[in-house]
Amino acid sequence: MKAAAVAGGGNGPNISTLASGLRVVSERMPQVATVAVGVWVGAGARNERPEEHGLSHFIEHMAFKGTERRSARAIAEAIEAVGGDFNAETGIEYTSYTVRLLPQDIDLALDILADILMHSRFAPEEIAREKSVILQEISAVEDTPEDLVNDLFMSAAFSGQPLGRPILGTAESVRGLTRERLLGYLRREYLASRMVVAAAGAVDHERLVAGVERFFAGIGTGEAPAVEPARFTPGELFVERDIEQVQLMLGWPGRALGDAAYYSLQVFANLLGGGMSSRLFQEVREERGLAYAVDAFHWPFTDTGVFGLGAGTAPEDVDELLPVALGCLRDAALAATPEELGRAQAQMKVALLTASESASSRADQLARQILAFGRPVSQEEIVARLDALTVEDIHAAGRSLLECRPVVVGLGPVAELPASTAVQTMLAER
Repeated sequence: MKAAAVAGGGNGPNISTLASGLRVVSERMPQVATVAVGVWVGAGARNERPEEHGLSHFIEHMAFKGTERRSARAIAEAIEAVGGDFNAETGIEYTSYTVRLLPQDIDLALDILADILMHSRFAPEEIAREKSVILQEISAVEDTPEDLVNDLFMSAAFSGQPLGRPILGTAESVRGLTRERLLGYLRREYLASRMVVAAAGAVDHERLVAGVERFFAGIGTGEAPAVEPARFTPGELFVERDIEQVQLMLGWPGRALGDAAYYSLQVFANLLGGGMSSRLFQEVREERGLAYAVDAFHWPFTDTGVFGLGAGTAPEDVDELLPVALGCLRDAALAATPEELGRAQAQMKVALLTASESASSRADQLARQILAFGRPVSQEEIVARLDALTVEDIHAAGRSLLECRPVVVGLGPVAELPASTAVQTMLAER
């Protein structure tokens, strides 16, 4: 399969598209002596059918358990013999498999990545063993309130939808996974059209493309099915637990990746609760001592997003924390200052540039941008979008939240938590 014309060049990313539809992107970083290379698949927990819940994460675990050519030990020894290391990650909309190693060994990395994605054995004994491991991972989340409340939050904000299901699955769903379902999911979702091979660091693009053409020949082609459109579901979810703190999360509809107001809402979240100078940190923690950790966040997806506030607090402080936090939200929406905007813009620029200084983070940026937008988005373009924001844009982003009924999620001693309609009234009355 031959690559289409290369875009980019110079100091920016280079992109090639193979005849199969598989995209290859790389960026040379002159100051870096190693290379990070991997495969990103535009399929994650959101792509699972109900009977497949937890399967994306399960496949990620199984990827290094042996192929038709290599045992699990042989895979590990081959990479570590050249000083490399593996990483893999499952998300809601993406799954990635990456290797960091020396540039002369990039063909080995591509060979093993292609092998585990196209020729894994998925031996029954390995499936049974890995189910046990994941069941322990699920139990660990259940025992960690700060992690569990995030799963509860998404399940309430996108109730009854794939987007709202926990990435790990449930104990019941994981026990029900089979080799046949695993193979069926791979045939359906792991297609060239929704894959990106990305590399950053000491990488030669032509050699990378040649290696991908060689090792990924025969990858599945065709169009993958569309995901179920997401819809925000306001309401409340309270889970009583005998723990010391109430873990509290409030959420409102956010913005999708690529939405015109995406950057405005990202910046609004940052100035409201993204750092030590933010309104929430200063008012809730520093001035009143109502929470050790409190923050605001905006999680974007391809077709939607969710904006939220999160805090852990003593049960007796909930009645004070809620109106204070909501007051910070409303006041920021109506009266955020140019100085706050400037601080938030600066923090986000530094975070962007810091990530771009790591080969692994840069490869991840490039792959995710291509999967989301079909092209790399340059640092200059992102900085220009941030710099173009005005205080009026930030106010508009914040005011859009004031008009919506929220989702309210609590874990712990939650008997006295207010319903979402009461929280909406509290916000409107400030």
